[in-house]
Amino acid sequence: MATTDFKDYYATLGVTKSATADDIKQAYRKLARKYHPDVNPNSKTAEAKFKEINEAYEVLSDPDKRRKYDQFGQYWNRAEGAGWPPGASGVDMNGFDFSQYGSFDDFINELLGRFGGGAPGGGRAYTYRTSPGGSAGFGGYNDFSGYKDPSTAGQDLESTIALSLSEAFNGAQKRLNLGSEVITVRIPAGAKPGSRIRIKEKGQANPYSRRRGDLYLIVDIKSHAFFQFEGDNLVCEVPIAPDEAVLGASIEVPTPDGSVTMNIPAGIRSGQTLRLRGKGWRTPSGGRGDQLVRVVIVPPPELSPTERELYEKLRANRSFDPRSQIKQIRL
Repeated sequence: MATTDFKDYYATLGVTKSATADDIKQAYRKLARKYHPDVNPNSKTAEAKFKEINEAYEVLSDPDKRRKYDQFGQYWNRAEGAGWPPGASGVDMNGFDFSQYGSFDDFINELLGRFGGGAPGGGRAYTYRTSPGGSAGFGGYNDFSGYKDPSTAGQDLESTIALSLSEAFNGAQKRLNLGSEVITVRIPAGAKPGSRIRIKEKGQANPYSRRRGDLYLIVDIKSHAFFQFEGDNLVCEVPIAPDEAVLGASIEVPTPDGSVTMNIPAGIRSGQTLRLRGKGWRTPSGGRGDQLVRVVIVPPPELSPTERELYEKLRANRSFDPRSQIKQIRL
């Protein structure tokens, strides 16, 4: 990742410099979900913000990069890429006069020239380690003995992908814009909120080996008007009329596979739950959870004259008192 102007990554994610790794991850996920291109189609502003958020998270989620960013500010990424040849370890920088250099580039180039090279791509790659409390003008780095294996892959990245309930249940193919390329990703059937989908070699590139890390997509499922998650089960509420509750009935209930007939037992109470086995979410083993149907008794919004007359007769001839159990309650 290259950058020329200093950017306050902490401000980008809305956290302080003392934020923990969990604080940073939580802030990133919240903002990534808000500004994701799938949630904000055709919005250049949201797209730019989404890229800024990912850039900030890429640095602050990596302990080594975050340490260099905190220490070097706008020069952090140049410190990240500076290579050191064999024999440069253990260099004592205490008392070194940094004021003679106009920029961090000048300082790095001078040191590399003294050690005889060490540019990226020349086999081994050495990067300096920092230690707190040093007296050097750039914040106390005393030891250049760190070794970075140039054959390893780059850093893994994370991003959020928003799916509809249908896409998550049935599986789908989604096109993702990664900046310089557009890829097609297959979403497996049964993806759940928080699931991680691995896309090989679409992460950050190692500047020495050019090998890329992986990209992990964190699934976020848009809310649905009818279905809700409860583990591997799906939960829904189904309204029934008072006469259906008293007498029982057979009703049609929507499921992910289409409507099915469900029997309502006579005398059911509002809030009771009925179970449709095998109509829930897909499981990794290839099975299915259940669909839990919560019954809600609703009165008719309006009564016809005939209905009102019948309800009046029912009230006059009712044989039970629904509040008999609470008459003796006192404080």
